[in-house]
Amino acid sequence: MVYEVYETTTFSEIYETLEKDEQEWINKIKLQLKENPRVGKPLRLDWFREKKLKNKRLYYLIYKNLNKVLIVAFGSKKEQQKIINSVLMNLERYKRIIESV
Repeated sequence: MVYEVYETTTFSEIYETLEKDEQEWINKIKLQLKENPRVGKPLRLDWFREKKLKNKRLYYLIYKNLNKVLIVAFGSKKEQQKIINSVLMNLERYKRIIESV
């Protein structure tokens, strides 16, 4: 089953500031997520995952019932807990975003 991959506006802004190799890696991960969104490591919940690149992580949410993935953040290991907390606090907002696309 093929999934559609989307990203938040905030993530898109972060993406534009990244190094070229980081952008290329993220583009490869997007292709992977279309085929298998469960490639990353689960974060507390099966549908909230991260994919690791060196000391940075790409965070995304899987909406199995909609066949969609929403990329929500990219940050360093140091920022990990702050990002996880922020994502969990904004789940309703992310759900509205993914349902509108």
